[in-house]
Amino acid sequence: MIEIRNLSVTYSRMTGEGGNASADAVRDVSLAIEKGRLFALAGESGSGKSTVLMAIPGLLPRGTKISGQILLDGKDLLSMKEDELNRIRWRRVALVPQGAMNSFTPVITVGRHVEEVLSVHLGLSKKESAGRIPSLFALAGLDGALASRYPHELSGGQKQRAAIALALACEPGYLLCDEPTTALDVITQQGIITTLKRLSDEKGVGILLVSHDLPLAASAASKLYIMKDGALVEEGDPRTIAAHPRNPHTKALVNALLELEEDPS
Repeated sequence: MIEIRNLSVTYSRMTGEGGNASADAVRDVSLAIEKGRLFALAGESGSGKSTVLMAIPGLLPRGTKISGQILLDGKDLLSMKEDELNRIRWRRVALVPQGAMNSFTPVITVGRHVEEVLSVHLGLSKKESAGRIPSLFALAGLDGALASRYPHELSGGQKQRAAIALALACEPGYLLCDEPTTALDVITQQGIITTLKRLSDEKGVGILLVSHDLPLAASAASKLYIMKDGALVEEGDPRTIAAHPRNPHTKALVNALLELEEDPS
């Protein structure tokens, strides 16, 4: 289990006068991610949800002030050194970053990307790595023949599935997905969500899905967390939250969605 306890994150930056300015991005956030379940963290842009996600594998910018705990099976990731975190990334906790192209180098085929991950993190030979590609691509709902393509030769949905396959290469127990359906059409979005749900239900992967799309997040998750201005404002069963939101921000979101559905135009 991944347990986030009282996480607070403050970014600092240099000002034009040579001084320092700080901004509280996350304030006292606590949540848990269990294997075999899909959890969604939803909120408006700038609410702090991606900061929470990136804090888990230790990928926040240098100089960021972090307090609280992030426990992976009882061990605090925030107290680990970089070499310890490197042994956890990919093998136990893997990231699907926002924007599938961020996962790939344009001049390397998507299959070669997978081979490099398997070589660096598991020590597999090129032949052994290549042998794993068809099953990895199948897990992500992708034709293995596409492994020979370059990233720019894939559609948006195919690139996103390839990014998921890449994240699954070392068989991690947890998958962190940052806005994995952004800029995709509705049908492709639903296909990606179906793939993620299958990974949690059938493969036992614990998934944290970060999304600004509340209906999409609610449709996918077994538990929904909602953030605003760096804080968690609501959590629980998505259907219960939709029917009986407690927080004023959540009520406003739900009411706005209902108005959109009722608008005949």
